[in-house]
Formats: sequence, structure tokens, C-alpha cells
Amino acid sequence: MCGIVGLHLRDPALYPCLGELLTGMLDQMCDRGPDSAGMAVYGDPVWSPPGTATVSLLDSPLSAAELAEQLTATAGAPVTALDLDPTVVLNSVATVDELVAAARKVAPHARVIGSGADLTVLKGVGNPTALAHRFGLPSAQGWQGVAHTRMATESAVTAEGSHPFSVGNGQCLVHNGSFSNHMSIKHELQRRGVEFDSENDTEVGARFVADQLAQCADLEKALLLLNEVFDGFYTLLVSTSDSFAVVRDAIACKPAVIAETDRWVAMASEYRALANLPGVEQARIFEPEPEEVYIWRRS
Repeated sequence: MCGIVGLHLRDPALYPCLGELLTGMLDQMCDRGPDSAGMAVYGDPVWSPPGTATVSLLDSPLSAAELAEQLTATAGAPVTALDLDPTVVLNSVATVDELVAAARKVAPHARVIGSGADLTVLKGVGNPTALAHRFGLPSAQGWQGVAHTRMATESAVTAEGSHPFSVGNGQCLVHNGSFSNHMSIKHELQRRGVEFDSENDTEVGARFVADQLAQCADLEKALLLLNEVFDGFYTLLVSTSDSFAVVRDAIACKPAVIAETDRWVAMASEYRALANLPGVEQARIFEPEPEEVYIWRRS
């Protein structure tokens, strides 16, 4: 079943409230996915300090202190590591690519679950609200956030299988539904050299979008092409370092609702996750149409 929530803030005065608002939205979706959860925040000054690269690393066999020491030597620049078990958040003045490469060298058995100039991704197993509070999400700041509560169907209940899937620099994808032809698309991407970290069908969608963006397609074109290539029933929320997008399949049986005001744009699987947002009573509220791509960009 799964639950999706996302919040794109237009009004900088709301940036300090991002984590609190996103936590409230996530809490309303717990019964749609009680076994695990993931969340992504864009622009938090603690998790992603300005002027640094951020990498989220899952299930590292090394402690945060050991990672910081070994990565500093490997990356050629100071690295800090924040332990948000089971995720460790790395920051450095090294580039994103340099920090990712160093993390994979130092901790090859860990998994990179997010990277970007201002993106932090956190994942875990357990009650989504409890996880959000354990990670400190209510105190997070920023301009955009997405979160997902998972009810596992096609793969095991693990932090690795939780959404969002972040496989491109600054990019996240969360998904309610299932892709019925994902294995054939996965095999085609693998033949072209794309590597995968899991058996999750959502990762195939995320890799497909990242591959299209790497080939210089814009986000709208990438999602329109996804609609052409993927079969199944799905609602997707895709975020990048400057965009927030929603798309549904041709039948649109997976629930989704969007609310928009001058101060924010929000999306959720059900309206109850939007009901306590500030000014929602004045919002334009609508259900996204099948196969139509909706995109909001950071001004």
C-alpha cells in the first residue's frame, strides 16, 4: 500500500518549520506502511552545511569516528560523520563525486543511499513516526522534503528497501505501487553498464530517471518516457536539487492528492496528511491526472 508525502516550500519564512511539518505529514501515513520508512531533506544547515558535499551511508561496518578519520585521509579533505543509526551522514568540502568515491573505497560493504550539495537521506526499519523522531526530523530545516512509509510486497523489510531511492546527485524517487515489467528494463540498463544495489522495483524506476537525466533529458521528458516504458500501477514523487514532480500511471488507481498555495506545494497519498499544513484552507487542492507530469521548480 505504502504512503508518500512531500513538501516544497516557496516561502523562506517556513524553512525552519520544514522538518516539523514533514513529520506531521509522515505520521498520518504510518498505517499505509508500518514496517519501515525513509525521508530526504534538502537544505538543512546541520545535516548539509552550506558549501559542503553530503553523502548518506547505510549499514557501514565502521563507526562514524572511524569513517571520518579514514575518509579524511582518502578524500584529501576533512570529512565529518554524523551517526543517525543505521545511516551515517558524511560532509566534506570535497566534491560530491570525490566524497562518494572515497566512501565506496573506505566502506565497500556499506551502501550510498543519497548524495548532493544539500540533500540528506535517512532510512530505517520500524514505526515511521518513531524513526522520524529518532533521526531528529522534527528539528530539520530546509526548503524541500519527501518521505515514505513502506509496506513491503516484492522484497524484504530492510532499510535498504525503504524509499526514497536516491541514485543521482540530488535526486530522490518515492513510489506507491508496483512496476510489472521492471526486470526487463533492469536487464537493459545493466547491459548498458548501470549498476543496481537492490532487488526493489522502485530502484529500477529511479535508475531509469537518473539515466535519462544523465543523457541531458529534462525531468519532465524523463517522466513522460517512464510512463511510456513502464507498466504497472504507480504514483511517483520525484525530487531534484531544484524540482518537485508528481506523475501517475494511465489508470491512476494509486491515491494521490496535491495542495498548492503561494507559500508551499504539498503532495500526499491521502488528504489527512495535508490537513494541518498552514493555510491549507485556502489551498488549491486537486487529484493529479493520469500520465500528466506536474513539476514545481525552486525560484
